[in-house]
Amino acid sequence: MKEVLKNYSGILLLLLGITVGSFVGIFLPEVVSYIKPLGDIFLNLLFVSVVPLVFFAVANSIASLEQDSKFGKILLIMSFTFLLFILIAAVFTIFAVYFFPVASISGSSEQIAEATQEENWGDRIVSFFTVGEFTELFSRRNMLALLIFAFLTGFATRKAGENGTPFRVFIASGYEVMKELLLMIMKIAPIGLGAYFAYQVATLGPQLFGFYAKPLGLYYVAGIIYFFAFFTLYAFMANGQNGIKSFWKNAVYPTLTALSTCSSFATMPSNLAAASKIGISNQVANLVIPIGTTLHKNGSSMSSIIKIYVAFQIIGRDFFEPSNLLLAIGITVFVSIVAGGIPNGGYIGEMLMISVYSLPQEAVPAVIIIGTLVDPLATVLNAVGDIVAAMFVNRFVKV
Repeated sequence: MKEVLKNYSGILLLLLGITVGSFVGIFLPEVVSYIKPLGDIFLNLLFVSVVPLVFFAVANSIASLEQDSKFGKILLIMSFTFLLFILIAAVFTIFAVYFFPVASISGSSEQIAEATQEENWGDRIVSFFTVGEFTELFSRRNMLALLIFAFLTGFATRKAGENGTPFRVFIASGYEVMKELLLMIMKIAPIGLGAYFAYQVATLGPQLFGFYAKPLGLYYVAGIIYFFAFFTLYAFMANGQNGIKSFWKNAVYPTLTALSTCSSFATMPSNLAAASKIGISNQVANLVIPIGTTLHKNGSSMSSIIKIYVAFQIIGRDFFEPSNLLLAIGITVFVSIVAGGIPNGGYIGEMLMISVYSLPQEAVPAVIIIGTLVDPLATVLNAVGDIVAAMFVNRFVKV
């Protein structure tokens, strides 16, 4: 019994914190404004620690790989895995909305002006991949630019040979230090996440009813089915029955973290810890999970299809026309890559979708509101999906 409590104490404490937070959010919403700062403090500590962890993890993983062919193989299999899982999620959701259609909904026009602001596409593309100042790299809003910089730093360290050895030792040491720092911060997770969950329940809970109940119900039912059925399938494909057992044994903590924070970024430390317990090699986990946080999003793929479908319902167009379906899948893949691993980061993807389809203003508020309300489950699918993706890659790459 003592061994069980030792192994599961973190999960039990986190569950206790989330449960208490839920009751506070439901029955004492007036108290939420006083305890929310505890959640904000925890998330801020987590975010400022995870940013350098991403840099050190990716750079160290690349620099420590001895064979160029091994690195290329990891990247190739990782890219294939991300694309495959995103497409499966999109197609599964298309079947869900086809067999369980929902009535059209309407939304207010309060957010139209802000949502339809135009931005130069050239500037947007530049901002996706690069930043103008070195200090801007270490912002969670510039994750893709940070990943690219970490990639290049790892390559440069390898190219430097013997002269790069001291720096290679530095980034390896930095990675270990940042892991320990995050373990220290996660000790206060039950309090921080409980406070933040109380805020989520108090603010989003009432909106789950009304116009958006049917499309939201469809998303949550389809998402839960996908979570259990497809993640189990992916774990089995990665390592048979042992893969299923090890995945579900270690996926609880990341799932609860993602559900509480609505942030793939904040879930990364628990994902890395779970990957280590599952037996995924450090070289694979330190590449797939940080990169997957930005570029691999099952939940965003599913929500993109739901939002496009709802928008088509509003404007009276046929979503299931072949050309519309193909475009929806293409947009979904792009949206799943663009959406950042931060709370409400999907707004960028939503604006891209609206722009590509040239949707009228009536569809904009509905798309934005649905994107916000599906965020908790979408984050779970996004974040925990990185673990099964890492297992899948590890299956084909022996490092």
